[in-house]
Amino acid sequence: MSVVARRRVRTGASLAACAIVAAAWLGPLPALALERFAAQAALHVVLVSLAAPLLAACIAGSPLDPVRRWAHGFSPLGLSLLQAGVAWAWHTPAAQLAARAETGLWLQQGTLLLAAVLLWVSVLGGDRTTRYERVGAGIIALLMTSVHMTLLGGSLLIATSPYFGADLAASFDDRRLGALLILAGAAVIYAIAGVLLLTWLLKPGASVHETVSAGATTASGRS
Repeated sequence: MSVVARRRVRTGASLAACAIVAAAWLGPLPALALERFAAQAALHVVLVSLAAPLLAACIAGSPLDPVRRWAHGFSPLGLSLLQAGVAWAWHTPAAQLAARAETGLWLQQGTLLLAAVLLWVSVLGGDRTTRYERVGAGIIALLMTSVHMTLLGGSLLIATSPYFGADLAASFDDRRLGALLILAGAAVIYAIAGVLLLTWLLKPGASVHETVSAGATTASGRS
């Protein structure tokens, strides 16, 4: 892919991400999320499953890409565990009570989005010569995220789960709808992303193509 094409992709991803974030926060979801768990879950899914990968696509490979500078500090597996910790922490009774306030909701959704963006940047970012190797760890990280989202959604479907408080949702139907949104929106999307990356990884000549392209880009930059 040429430099111009990559810039166009980043511009398109940036515009799409801004549109999604604006639609999520300027629409009815934030107000509903203060009272309805399902609306909170929908906001969560939109941000971490749609906005986060698009924002990461804008950052990956650009001068702002932190993976190019601190590759060892952006382990996909480590950041997958971080995202899991953030997601599960925000579903404890105390955290859910805090999220019923507007400031708490902003903090909740902001940290969830940040954790997701960091994960996606760790998967998509880095130098082009090492991106093939990072994708392998990225596939495992995305599938791990899908698993923990599945466990989270499945646990929410259990009415007597000891982890979640009785006041988590307005009703069991509200809680069940939120759980289904997490299962269908987050768990499935992350699983599909992992499978798509695996397909690319197994494509004949993928690593060679990346290496040759990177070498050609470096050579043209020196000339």
